[in-house]
Amino acid sequence: MPRITLTNVTKQWGKFIAVNDLTLDIEDGSFITLLGSSGCGKTTTLRMIAGLETPTRGEIRFDDKIMFSSEKNINVPAARREVGFLFQNYALWPHMTVVQNIAFGLETLKWKKSDIQARVDEMLKTMKIEPFAQRYPAELSGGQQQRVAIARTLAPRPRVLFMDEPLSNLDAKLRGEMRTELKRLHKDMKSTFIYVTHDQLEAMTLSTKICLMNEGTLQQYAPPLTVYNSPANLFAADFVGNPAMNIIETPAKQLSPTTAELDFLGYKALFTANEPFTLAEGKVSLGIRPEFLPISDRGDLEGHAYSTLPAGMETTVKIKIAGQILSSVVFGAIDYETDEKIRFSISGAGILLFDTRSGLLLASGRISIQ
Repeated sequence: MPRITLTNVTKQWGKFIAVNDLTLDIEDGSFITLLGSSGCGKTTTLRMIAGLETPTRGEIRFDDKIMFSSEKNINVPAARREVGFLFQNYALWPHMTVVQNIAFGLETLKWKKSDIQARVDEMLKTMKIEPFAQRYPAELSGGQQQRVAIARTLAPRPRVLFMDEPLSNLDAKLRGEMRTELKRLHKDMKSTFIYVTHDQLEAMTLSTKICLMNEGTLQQYAPPLTVYNSPANLFAADFVGNPAMNIIETPAKQLSPTTAELDFLGYKALFTANEPFTLAEGKVSLGIRPEFLPISDRGDLEGHAYSTLPAGMETTVKIKIAGQILSSVVFGAIDYETDEKIRFSISGAGILLFDTRSGLLLASGRISIQ
């Protein structure tokens, strides 16, 4: 499988810049998720790598072979990039059986009949759709159609598999099952997968790396847990995580290279960083994940229950304090009366400090209430 490199890739329509100066290094055999809200440029990026969209400028390489270069006037068509594309609507031929749908691309490539039959049988077994081999798409469930679409796309052994929100038409239970299948499939096929989604759960659970984009600009490119635990900026911190990270603006005074005094929602607090940092100004944004706000009768802080959202295995508790609403996640099913007093604490060494003006991450560390 190829190593894919994008260097200063830009796509522009008139004055509108869909993708702005994007540089990425996609390792051989990785599962990369292009994540972001609608209109952030993720699908345009996918289409440019696949050859379905022509960049305005920049360079795209598969290993050492140039697929696109504005400077060298090279643009290899999609048909010669040896890629597979899995669409949101499956795009199966309704008048063909499952076997015929899978074989169609191989027949177009003029494979031998014996090779086609062997490859179709292999894909039926891999995707666990052997019982449906002679059915038509209309006779299949959404999940079964998705498996057929994947089998058809993988049959010609593409060097890279592109997927544009392929699970968005499925119900929640089926999406969960297909996420499991896709992750297993990536492991078994050892192919490079590039996947577009606006669903952060899909990105977190499937990816080897997340490419987080906003308004055409790369925000962070890192493994999922790195994006979650050490977001590069406030956008990444707020976008990834459900419930979202608590972001609190607070005055700050640096006391030493690793400590700062904060005015935290009416409480004096000491922030102790894991590494030295420098405050550029007197106000910072504090980032606290909901799981770092444990509720306890011995908690240092007091607020009131604004809303309680039990979901069985865990409960999200919205706590009102000093005019702000904070989210806390508690394991198990609990409930609080509206406006009931709640005591809670700030725990862990993963509390984040951001520069409010630039949005960049300054440090991670602990907070103690004074």
